[in-house]
Amino acid sequence: MTTLRGAVIGCGFFAPFHLDAWRRIECVEIVAACDPDLGRAEAAAPKAYASVHALLANETIDFLDVVTRPETHLEIVEEAARHHLAVICQKPMAPTLAEAERMAEIAAEAGIRLMIHENWRWQPWYRVVHQAIEAGDIGQPVTYRFRIRKRDGFGDSPYPAQPYFRDMARLLIYETLVHPIDTARFLFGDFKEITATMDKRNPIVRGEDFAQLLTLHGSGLRGIIDGHRFTDLALDSPPLGDAEFEGESGVLTVTATGDVLRNNRILWQNCVKAGYRGDSVRATQQHFVDCLRTGERFETAAADYLQTYRAVTAAYASALERRPAVP
Repeated sequence: MTTLRGAVIGCGFFAPFHLDAWRRIECVEIVAACDPDLGRAEAAAPKAYASVHALLANETIDFLDVVTRPETHLEIVEEAARHHLAVICQKPMAPTLAEAERMAEIAAEAGIRLMIHENWRWQPWYRVVHQAIEAGDIGQPVTYRFRIRKRDGFGDSPYPAQPYFRDMARLLIYETLVHPIDTARFLFGDFKEITATMDKRNPIVRGEDFAQLLTLHGSGLRGIIDGHRFTDLALDSPPLGDAEFEGESGVLTVTATGDVLRNNRILWQNCVKAGYRGDSVRATQQHFVDCLRTGERFETAAADYLQTYRAVTAAYASALERRPAVP
C-alpha cells in the first residue's frame, strides 16, 4: 500500500491529538509542519516551516491537515486548491457562512477532496447509538437530548486551555454546541427548524456561554441540545456531558463516562483509553485516509457539512430574533 504523505498546518493546543492519531494510522507519514512559532513546527514533524506558502513550495505531499483557527481556513484551502491537494480541516469551518460556502466552492472547482474534521460523530458511543437506532433497538425514535457540560467556563480566567475563547464574539454554539448539532444530523438527518435561546453568565467572556436549542428534523423528530461550561457531570467526562435517545420501545443513554445503556442496562462499556475522547480523532482521520484510497464520499465532506454550519447560523438567528429559524 502506498504511503500517503501529509503536512500539519498549525501546531497549537489541538495539534498533538492529530499528530498522535497520524502516528497510529498505517501507511501515513507526516513529513512537515507549519506554524508561525517555528519551534512548535520543529517539534511536530521532520521539516518545519513558518508559512504555508513556503511549505508547499518545498514539499511533495498528498494532503494538508489544517489545525489552525477558523479565520485562516479559506486562505489555506485556496493554497491547497492551487497545488491540487486533499484537505482535512478542523472545525469551526470558517468565521462566516459565506466563507464556509466559498471553501466548498473552491474545493469543487479545483476538484480537490475537502473534509471537515468533525470528530464527535466518530466518538465510539455515538457510533454504537447509531447502530442501535438503525437496528431498531428502541423502535421509532420519539425524542433526544444532548447535555453538554465542562467545568472550565467560570471565574476570572475561563477556558485556561484555550484562552482565546474569551475574546470570541460567537462562543458556545459556534465552538462547542456545533458538535452535538452535527451528531444529531448524523443520527437523525437534516434540521427543518431550530429555536434557540442564549445568554452570557461570565462577564469575562465576549460571546455567549449558555444556550439551549429546540430542534426539529425533516422527519418530524424533535430534540433538545442544552449546553454550558460551568459544571462537570463526571471528572473529565469523555462525551463532555451525557445524552439520551428515546424510542417507542426503549431508551438509549450515553452516560457522562461514555458508557451506552439500553433501558438502563449496559449495551457497550467505554474501555477506550487511547487518544482524544474515545480515540475519535484517530477514527476521523482514518475515515479521511480510507476515503482518499477508495474514492468514497467523506461523511463530513465540505459541501455536506455546510448543513451543520447553516444549523449553527440558524441557532444564532433564532436567539437574536426570538423566533424559530430555518437552516
